[in-house]
Amino acid sequence: MPDYDVSAPLDTDYYGIFANVPAADRAFWSRARTFAVETLDELSEAWDKAEYPLHLARRLGELDLLTDGVTGPGLTPMSPLAAGLVNMEISRGDGSMGTVVAVQGGLALRSIAMFGSDEQKATWLVPLARAEKLGAFALTEPDHGSDSVALETTAHRDGDEWVINGVKKWIGNGSVGDVTVVWARDDDGNVRGFLVDQSLPGYHGETMLGKGSLRAVHQARITLTDVRIPLDAVLPGTHTFKDTAVVLFATRLGVAWSALGHATAVFEAALNYAQQRVQFGKPIAGFQIVQERLTLMLSELTSMQLHCMRLAELDAAGTLRPIQASLAKFHNTRAARSLASLARDMLGGNGILLENHVIRHLADIESIHTYEGTESIQSLLIGRDLTGVSAFH
Repeated sequence: MPDYDVSAPLDTDYYGIFANVPAADRAFWSRARTFAVETLDELSEAWDKAEYPLHLARRLGELDLLTDGVTGPGLTPMSPLAAGLVNMEISRGDGSMGTVVAVQGGLALRSIAMFGSDEQKATWLVPLARAEKLGAFALTEPDHGSDSVALETTAHRDGDEWVINGVKKWIGNGSVGDVTVVWARDDDGNVRGFLVDQSLPGYHGETMLGKGSLRAVHQARITLTDVRIPLDAVLPGTHTFKDTAVVLFATRLGVAWSALGHATAVFEAALNYAQQRVQFGKPIAGFQIVQERLTLMLSELTSMQLHCMRLAELDAAGTLRPIQASLAKFHNTRAARSLASLARDMLGGNGILLENHVIRHLADIESIHTYEGTESIQSLLIGRDLTGVSAFH
């Protein structure tokens, strides 16, 4: 048994920001909370062993928690606020499962819902939402991350087929899934999305090893060698990289919510620990420096909550600008890193034990700080919006 119980949710909400969450949204949140609490120990063990518990990913689908607010035939309506709360709560439990939501719903499902044909939607939307099938989103390449607009994967038309060649990297579900949305350049040089069955000849997904972050979910390096797919496997609504960017913009706010979940977990672990840990004859919560640090952490956490709630309101009203999501992601992942570092320090040596969860969140935050647009890229996007001058070259 752990020496301290620091994982109990405290529902920290100093400003009452979530006091009036509608019942329908709260139902999604409650299911996500139950999942996070019930799977915490299993996921901590899976993280330690670098194992991907696929049955838990499928459980998220059974609980209808994977759609990330995407709309489409057969999908349960989920408001932007509900989608955010699910992202937050799943990540408060474990970042690897938060990434499953981001990949399965935020990227793969959203790509098909936004740009797929009626037939593609009928084939894939519900199975992906229920995690009966697992999806991947293959954009990043070994030589193209932040400059993914320069991707080199090609889709050449050969009679009644497309022939795809290229290499992708950091692709969640890319080695264990069913379908991969591959972004490739067609014969005219336009970037389009293609639905590629992972069982096809020439598709090779190799699970990446040695990760120190998000260890309970698998990312893959994918090699595509003369992979042949039918002409109707292209997403007909995709024509340029701008379509790819629309998907990325739509998921960026979800990353801000995920960061809030991680930050909530480490703050509440620190607060729980401070009340249980006794040194010099009293709980360390009674020391001035600890109270000052907890106050600093609370102020950052509250700011993160305000960012998320306000942008959920704008999203619901249809007035959310992509650059506003960039600011939320920029602010919240930076703040989450800071809170995790403070919490780790407050727990002392106990802060590096997986049983206390803080070190796992600290490591996982490093990934969400990077994916869906690095801090540097977000800065340049925001800077261009502020000044009207582009710093991209």
